[in-house]
Amino acid sequence: MLVLHSGGIEGDTFRAAYLETRFSRFLAWRDFGFPDKSMRNGFAMAALRSADGAFLLGVMGPHTANAGKVYFPAGTPDPSDIVDGKVDLAGSVARELKEETGLTGEHVAFADDWTVVSHGQRIALMRRVQSGEPAEALRTRILDFLEREAQPELSDIRIVRSAADVDERAMPPFMAAYLRRELMGVA
Repeated sequence: MLVLHSGGIEGDTFRAAYLETRFSRFLAWRDFGFPDKSMRNGFAMAALRSADGAFLLGVMGPHTANAGKVYFPAGTPDPSDIVDGKVDLAGSVARELKEETGLTGEHVAFADDWTVVSHGQRIALMRRVQSGEPAEALRTRILDFLEREAQPELSDIRIVRSAADVDERAMPPFMAAYLRRELMGVA
């Protein structure tokens, strides 16, 4: 795993430096409330949106470290995300989207811009991923993919069309904030 140890937004660019750690240490750091405040979990997320304007989020499977949590396909970067000495967050988003939903560049278009949402020791870098399919068809496509997986990371797909669909109990605060901003123009 890679954890962010320095950096931030400079103008319209996000620059950061990462350090490698073991997954067990990462989980302990997270589960003990992020005691080392010099480190942050800086990760990329695929903000998946359907042709009819809904967002699609995954429910993490019961065998995962975030069981039951609801958010976009994502993952903390790891050493395989380092390309030419840099952490390739765009590549990380594409990999996580494919691993968790089966969707690739054949099915979606990746936006050029990103939205950064900071919450405590988490920095979520959201990249809009646009599908040409309506929400229900896209959900069915992803669920079909999940059924074929031996041990899928996701147990379900939720469709979020309005603020009423934002589940504050299951979604981390940074997810709820992002969705409120995108759906209602409220931060």
